[in-house]
Amino acid sequence: MNIVFEWIKSLKIYLDRRMMVMLFLGFVSGLPFLLVSSTLSLWLKDAGISLAAIGMFALVKSPYSFKWLFSPLIDQLNLPIFSRLGRRRGWAVFIQLLLMGSLLAMSFTNPANSTSLFVFLVFLAALFSASQDIVLDAYRIERFDVNEQAAGVAVFVFGYRIGVLFAGAGALIMADYWNWSVVYQVMAASVLLGMITILLSAEPVTVKTSQSHDWHTIIVNAIINPFTDFMKRDRWIWILLFIFFYRMSDAYIAPMAYPFFDDIGFTKIQIAYIIKIYGVLATILGSFIGGLVVSRLGLAKSLLFCGLLHGASNLLYLWQVSAGNDTSVLTLTIFVENISGGMGTSAFVAYLSSLCNRQYTATQYALLSSFMGMARDIFAASSGIVAKAVSWYGFFSITAAMSLPGIFILLYLMKKKAI
Repeated sequence: MNIVFEWIKSLKIYLDRRMMVMLFLGFVSGLPFLLVSSTLSLWLKDAGISLAAIGMFALVKSPYSFKWLFSPLIDQLNLPIFSRLGRRRGWAVFIQLLLMGSLLAMSFTNPANSTSLFVFLVFLAALFSASQDIVLDAYRIERFDVNEQAAGVAVFVFGYRIGVLFAGAGALIMADYWNWSVVYQVMAASVLLGMITILLSAEPVTVKTSQSHDWHTIIVNAIINPFTDFMKRDRWIWILLFIFFYRMSDAYIAPMAYPFFDDIGFTKIQIAYIIKIYGVLATILGSFIGGLVVSRLGLAKSLLFCGLLHGASNLLYLWQVSAGNDTSVLTLTIFVENISGGMGTSAFVAYLSSLCNRQYTATQYALLSSFMGMARDIFAASSGIVAKAVSWYGFFSITAAMSLPGIFILLYLMKKKAI
C-alpha cells in the first residue's frame, strides 16, 4: 500500500508550473515541421507544381540533419538587445520572430509564379525551425534536475505531437475553408504562443560563457571544448556505443513496419487508423509513464526496465506473423510496442539530457541526438536487405535480439558506476 502511495505521490511532478511551459514550448517546436514537409506538399500540388519538383522540396529540410553545425553559435554567443532576456530566452524569442516572419513571407508568395523565392523561404523556415529545436532542447534540459528530465520530456513530447497535429490535420481542415495563404498566416500567428510562453518563463540557471572577441578562443569554446569536455567522462566510448545501440531494434523495424503490415493483408486505412489512433495514444501514455518511472527508480534502473520491456514487445510481431490479418492482434501489437517505446524514449532522452554539461548544453545535446540518429538513418538502411533475405519471422527475431547489445552495455556501465 505504501508503494502505491509513493507512486501516486510522484505524480505531483506533472503539476509543476514548468510542465505547462513545456507543453506550450513542445507545441511551438512541433508546429513548423509539417509546414515545410507533408502539409507543404499538398499546397504545392494545389498550386500545380509537378510531383518531381515537390519531391525535390525534401532537400530544404536539410537544416534538421545538420543542426549540430550551428548549435555552437546558439550555445556560446549572446545576442545584442535580446540577451537582456537571458541567453536561452533571448535566442528563443529572436529565432521565433524569424520563424514567424519566414512563414508569413511564404504565405504572401505564390509557389508557382515565384518558385525560387518560395524555395528560399521554405529553407529559411526549416533553418529557423531547426534552430528553435536547438534552443528549446537546451532550455528544457536546463530547467530540470536529472530525475525530473523524463517528466519534462513526456510533457514536451505531448505538446510536440499536438503541434504536429495542428500543422497537419488542422491545416488541412482549414484549407477546405480558406486558401493556403490564410492557413500559413494562422500558423505563423501560432508561433506567438511560444514567444509569450518564453517571455513569461524564467531563464534557466546556466554556466556563464566567456564572450571573447578573439576568433581562436571563440572556436575553441564553441566547437572543441564541448567534445573534450564529453571525453573527460569515465568510459565515454562505451556511453556512445550505448547511445547507438539502445534504440536499435526500434530503428530497424521502422522502415519495414508498413511493408510488413501490407504484406500480410492489412489495408492502408486499417494501418493508418490503428497506428495513428492507438499508436499515438499509446506513445503519449508511455511517455508520461516513463517520466513517472524515472522519477521513482532513477535513470539507470529506468533505462534497464524500459529497455527490457521494449525489447520484449518486439516479440509481439512474431505473434502477428502467425496471426496474419488479425486487427485485434495488430491493435495489441501496436499499443504495447508504442507504450513501451514511449516509456523508453522518455528515459533515454532524459539520459541524453543528463550527459550535457550546462556550459555546452545545446551543442552536446545536438551532437548526442545526432549520434543516436545514426542508428535510424544509416544502420537501419540495411533492414530491407535483411527482411528480403529471411522470413518475416526471422526478421523480427533478429530485431528483438538487437535490443540485447544496448542492455549488456547498460549493465556494464551500471556495474562501473558510469551511469
